[in-house]
Amino acid sequence: MRPAGTVAPIFPTATVRTDETESKPMKTRRASLAAALLTASLALTGCGSSDAGSVPDGWGTLKTKGVDVSYPKGYEEQSASERGEHNAAAAVRTEDGRRVSVITVQLGFTEANSAEQAAIAAEAGIQMGAAVKGQKDVELAGADGAKRIDFTFKATGEDGGPPKGTPVEGVILAGLDSTDSAFAVRVDAQQGSLSDGDLDRIIDSVEVH
Repeated sequence: MRPAGTVAPIFPTATVRTDETESKPMKTRRASLAAALLTASLALTGCGSSDAGSVPDGWGTLKTKGVDVSYPKGYEEQSASERGEHNAAAAVRTEDGRRVSVITVQLGFTEANSAEQAAIAAEAGIQMGAAVKGQKDVELAGADGAKRIDFTFKATGEDGGPPKGTPVEGVILAGLDSTDSAFAVRVDAQQGSLSDGDLDRIIDSVEVH
């Protein structure tokens, strides 16, 4: 078992002063207000990463033991035999008989002790010749920390994908689940086939457990 990463969030606290010359009822009311404000502050700031992912109406969901992610209408979930041995789940969108977008989930694909290590391993799996734009932090429901990798590449024209040379845009979301196992959610889409809004909603739907 790998040691779990430790994240210690620091929550801001508010202080409400009371005047010693005030009457007791006034002090009591102010103390109650201070307690209520502090409780509300902790409730708002302390539970953000544990909320469930936001799933739009009519979308499907890829469910795995480590992470779930939803996909827009027009995608179809693949069976175990269709998606390949390295993917725990996958959904594809086809147009005119060709795949124009694929969403995949991989679990336990590397030994990692942090989201950054998981992201480095996931980035290494991007095809040669791709233009990688680097890593940045991303908030995913249920995750203590996660990384986002944006990249682009040219389609090879093989395996039923877009015609050779077609620009493809990709995003990988990587981190550790609750058992400290690495996960990677990858979204590949032929340029123009997936709107920025739907991409954002896919990312918002991710729930780590």
